[in-house]
Order: sequence, then C-alpha cells, then structure tokens
Amino acid sequence: MATNNRHGGIDESDSISATSAPAEKKTEMPKDMEAAVPSEPAPSYSQEDGVEINYKTLEWWQASVVMIAETVSLGILSLPAVVANLGLAPGIVLIIIMGVLSTLSGLVMGEFRKQYPWVQSFGDAGEVMGRSIGMGKVFQEIFGWAQTIFQVFVMGSHILTWTICLNTLTDSSTCTIVWAVVGLAIFFLLNQPRTLAFAGYYSFASFLSIFTAVMMTVIDVAIERPIGSGSIEVAQTIGFTSAFLSVSNIAVAFCGHSCFFGVMAEFKQPNDWPKALWLLQICDTLLYLVASIVIYIYVGPNVPSPALSAAGSVTIRKAIWGIAIPTIVIAGVIYGHVCAKYIFVRVFAGTKHLHKRTTLGLVGWTGITAGVWIIAWVIAESIPVFSNLLGLLCALFASWFSYGIPGGLWLWMHYGDYFSSGKRTAMFVANVFLVIVGFVLCALGLWSAGEAIAADSGTSPWTCASNAA
Repeated sequence: MATNNRHGGIDESDSISATSAPAEKKTEMPKDMEAAVPSEPAPSYSQEDGVEINYKTLEWWQASVVMIAETVSLGILSLPAVVANLGLAPGIVLIIIMGVLSTLSGLVMGEFRKQYPWVQSFGDAGEVMGRSIGMGKVFQEIFGWAQTIFQVFVMGSHILTWTICLNTLTDSSTCTIVWAVVGLAIFFLLNQPRTLAFAGYYSFASFLSIFTAVMMTVIDVAIERPIGSGSIEVAQTIGFTSAFLSVSNIAVAFCGHSCFFGVMAEFKQPNDWPKALWLLQICDTLLYLVASIVIYIYVGPNVPSPALSAAGSVTIRKAIWGIAIPTIVIAGVIYGHVCAKYIFVRVFAGTKHLHKRTTLGLVGWTGITAGVWIIAWVIAESIPVFSNLLGLLCALFASWFSYGIPGGLWLWMHYGDYFSSGKRTAMFVANVFLVIVGFVLCALGLWSAGEAIAADSGTSPWTCASNAA
C-alpha cells in the first residue's frame, strides 16, 4: 500500500524504497537542510489511478543487462586505440580508475533516489536540489535538458556507427547518407514501445552481440596479427590534445549514468539497484580490459577505432560487423527511449495520456521519438569521425553526468555532516574528487575535442563518401 514520508507523494510501486530510507536518513541530514527538503514530488512526477501502461517492470538482473547493452556497446570500440595512443600501463590504470569512479557515482545516484523516490531523471534531481535555494525550476530545466541533449548526441554516435557497419558490410555500395536514413527509420520504429520491458529482453541479444563480436576480433588478431608491426609500448610520449582525447574516450566508455535514474524508475524493487550496478561495472570493466589489452598487444600501434575493424581478413571483418548490428541498434534504442520518455513525461505529466493508451498520447510519443532521432541523424552527419564525436560527448556531458553531478548530489545530501566519522570523511574526499574530475574532463576535454575536430580534415560532413573502416 502506498505511503507518504516527509518528502511526500510516493507512489505504490516505490513504497518499498520510500519506507526503508527515512529512519536512517533523518538522523543524517542537518536540521537546516531538513527544513529545506521539498515536501512534494518534482513536477515531472505523475500519479494515476487505473493505469494501463505499467512502467515498473524490471527485475534487477534485467536492468543490469539493459545497462550493459547501453554502456558497453560504443565504449568498448574505442578503447584499444586509446591504449595504443597512451601506452599499455597508462591505459590499463586509467580504465581501472574510471571504472572505480563511475561505480562510486552510480552508488551515490542510487542513494539519492532512495531518499527521493519520485526522481526519474537528472532534471528531477536538479529540481530537488534547487528548491533548497529557491531555484528548483531553473535547475530542473538546466539538468533535464542537458541530459536530453547528451542522449541525443549518443544516439547520433549510434547512427554514425551504423553507417560504418553498413558501408563495411556492403563494400560501400550506397551513399553513406542513405545508410544513415535507413538507420534513422530502424531506430525510430524500434523506439515505439513506451516502457523498457521490451529492451530487457532485446538487451540479451545486444550483450551477446557485442561480446561475440569483440571476442571474434580478439581471437582473429591473436592468430593473424593483421595490422601494423605488433610492437607495443608500456608508455607513450604524445601531445596534450591527443592524450586528453584518449582520456575522454575512456570516460565515455563508462558514461551510461545519464540513463540510470530512468532505469531505476522502472525497477520492480528499487532497493535492488546496487546489485544491478555492481554486475554492470564488473562486466564492463573486465570486458574493456581484456579487449583493449589483447587487441593492442597483437595489432600494435595502428589499431583502428572502432576496434571491430582490426581483423585483417575482409570476410572476418564483415562477419564481426554483422554480428555487432544488434548492439549498435539496441543500445541506441535504449538511449532513445530514456531521452524520449523524459520529454514525454514533461509534456504529459499529470494527465491521463502518461499512463493510458490514448490517441493524443500515441501521437505525442511518436512525434517525440521521430524528432529526437532526426536531430541525432543531423549530428551523425555533421561530426563524421567516431573518436572525435566520443571526445566531444565526454567533454560536454559525460564529464558531469558520470562524475561531477553525482559528486555534487552526495555533497548536497550530506551538507553539514561531512566529518562525523572516518567513513563519512573518506566519502567527502571521494565525492569532491568526483566533482573535480567532472570539471577537468569538461574544460580540458572540450578544448582537446575542438582541436581534434578542427584538425581532422580527412573526413567531410554530409558526404556520400564511404566511412568504412
């Protein structure tokens, strides 16, 4: 049965999370912050009786598979080239460090939503924090639309990867823009279901797809040593722009956090979030390390990005890209769902169209999904270099959603109580470090990505020319 705690407005499906949090949290939050805590849900939250569309469908393991499909898909493709650029030792160390930091930030996000169970996006989280200083609406707009823009950029990177895949499979038989339009139609059609339940099943295919494709690449390069001299460097001496772009690409490999609140909002049991997060982080970190190390060692300094093109045989390369199609598509659809749902909820919050199957709701969802995918298509055609697009994504958005903002959430939740124990002090230091990492990745990463895009004159935007690897 639904209950109301001091935050107010808890729906029935979130009552487990809501009732387990206040006893502990009430003793932790200082009295001055206690008075500033919002007493009702954020505006994007909606309660409806007699719902026809049930958004609370995910078991923790289904959610973990969805996040693995969403996170691993593109991130793993750039890491072998990153390790080749930085050198073996720095590459391994940075992958592990970024994995640890992204795990910490994910746990902080879970703690925040346990405290405020109506939060469904970074926009809602920003609204909660902003109310304490009278800027709830402002924070919601800034955080929420920044999340949406980031997800549209990621969707664009999936369309770009789709065109690389199709050009590779067909020997560039068709104009690249045509392949992008075909991808646009496929992504749009698969985004018509309004819940993540469908993605929970599709994501198994996505995970098996990327895992199989990467393992085929690893086995092929280990046997054939197809590209380059095969020489490896423990560490490399490179320019700052190139080095920081590589760091940004590692950060992007752990950038699924913009979808975390949206995934948590569809949990059957919200308290299961840590189990889902740990399974995600263990799987993606191990896959990143194995793939990047083995492919770099056997291919050498000329390993391409995306890494699936490292295979020497044209036939094997095509087979690998063909197997990778499900993850290219499904992971993009997951980002498309979370992006479109945020806009949909903002437009239809408090109306029957959110939870019931109405004509207006159907038209609204269809129009929103079409709109965000068209914008993603424009981005894919405008920034046609894979690694440069990932670097720009990290600088503008992943730096904050995966690192800086979660650190800020913890500092806000525990304001005035940073040094009450050794554990709390350690957490304070760790989360301050998260904020610093977010700021540095944003400032320096944006500069590095801009220089890289300006210097890359080899690939033109809006062209029929092949981008096959």
